[in-house]
Formats: sequence, structure tokens, C-alpha cells
Amino acid sequence: MSGEGMLERIQACLPSLAPAEQRVGRLVLADPRGFAAQPVAELADQAHVSKPTVVRFCRSVGYDGLSDFKRKLAGTVAEGVPFIHRSVDSDDKTSDVLVKVVDNAVAAFLRYRNEATTVALERAAEALAATYQTGRRIEFFGVGNSGIVAQDAQHKFFRLGVTAIAYSDGHMQVMSATMLGPGDCVVIISNSGRTRDLMDAADIARKNGATTIVITASGSPLASAGHIHLAADHPEGYDRYSPMVSRLLHLLIVDVLATCVALRIGSPLQPLLKQMKNNLRNKRYA
Repeated sequence: MSGEGMLERIQACLPSLAPAEQRVGRLVLADPRGFAAQPVAELADQAHVSKPTVVRFCRSVGYDGLSDFKRKLAGTVAEGVPFIHRSVDSDDKTSDVLVKVVDNAVAAFLRYRNEATTVALERAAEALAATYQTGRRIEFFGVGNSGIVAQDAQHKFFRLGVTAIAYSDGHMQVMSATMLGPGDCVVIISNSGRTRDLMDAADIARKNGATTIVITASGSPLASAGHIHLAADHPEGYDRYSPMVSRLLHLLIVDVLATCVALRIGSPLQPLLKQMKNNLRNKRYA
């Protein structure tokens, strides 16, 4: 069983356990690595239960005993990977906030690494590389947080010698989409996949024959509005304090896409990037 499955199983079992065993379960979920490393007496003390209760908990959630449970738990968290999204609470200390925010981002990245389909990424990279080769237009659309990601994408592709532009204003997106045509490519970025301006721009671009790539949540209206859907799904809830993991996930997908396109452009890029690096070096203090 994967680490995600093991911890999700414990989470799902919690309501059906006795109150004392629930305390042991919450201790596991709060710090899986710590639980796997500590002796039974210390675990019992931290959960305010007896040592036999710790063993009973392990059997209640389907393991042979404490040693079996700890061995499997240690194996699942050996990479130091968090598997469940943990909301930031109003009384969290700075140390708690640091760990939760970083762990939530790492969890989303690793989930994406394990679940992303490379077929869609390859199609998107090929479409963008073909648009670059023919000198047609590449544009990036996003609003709010996704508008910042669109600007980052424009910057990354600009460095590859790609003439690209980013729009975060709804009116500009609709106007620009109206002027796109066959051979052009637009990448539309959205967390919810339900933003009206972006939906309008996607429909217009597609009707005009432009290749439409969407980076958004699966099952959203925008996901089915493009030619190519790059799924950006993450285990985050819309809680009050935690910054949206989606923005970091979108930036990561843009990085993967830019790298794939750079590899397809190939050797012509090398002297350009070298010259750019040398020119930028002159802008720094020695």
C-alpha cells in the first residue's frame, strides 16, 4: 500500500475507533515519520494512552501489530513525502505553518509527478514548438493568481527566443483571441476552470482555428473547452489561511512545458542562451 493509501486509510478509520485509539491515530497523522521512529512507551505517553492501546490501534487499522505497522509506515515515509493536505489553523505556531505550507506544496508536486499523463504534455509541447517554427503567435491567458503564472510563462518562453505575450485582462484576452487563427497557439491557465472571461476567450480562439491548450482542474468546463488539457489537480481545500498550492503547481507545469519545448527547438538555442547569459552577466556587480 502507498503512503497516501496508508494514511488515508487511518484517516477513514478514525471515526469508528475507540476514543483512546483515535488519539493514537491522530498522533500518526500529525507526524508519521516521528511515530515510526519512537519507542512504544514514548508513543503511549504522547497519545495519553496505555502501551497495549497503541498495539490495539495498529491491529484495528489492519496490521499485525506495532512492529508491522511501524515498518510499513517507515517505508512509506522514507522519502520524507507528506501524503495528505493539512490545513493551517489560526493557533498554529510559525514552525507549524512552515512545515504545513512546504509539505502541502511537496505533496501536490509528487502527486502530479506520479499521476500526470505525458501524452497531453507531449501534444502541447509539439503544438508550441510547431507554432514557434512557423513564426506564428503564442499567447498565455490567466486572471488573478493565474495571470501571474501567465506572465511567468511568457518570460520563460521569451528566453527561448519564442515571441510570446501574456494577458491577464479579460477584455484584452477576448480581443486577442479574436485575432488568433490557424497555426497560432494559446495557453489558458485557471485554477477553477470556471472563469467566464477565460471560457469566452477559449471559445473564440478555438472557433478561429487556434490550438487551445488549457492548464486547469479535471472535470471543469474549461478542461473540455481546449484541444489539449493539462490536468492540474491537487489535494487542497479552500481553507482560510493556506496559500493556494494551485499557483505553484501551474508554475511547475509551465516549467515542464518550457523544458519540453526547448528540447524540441534543440541546438539553435545553445548560442542564443549563451549570449544572453553573457549579456546579463554585465548587469551584475563583480
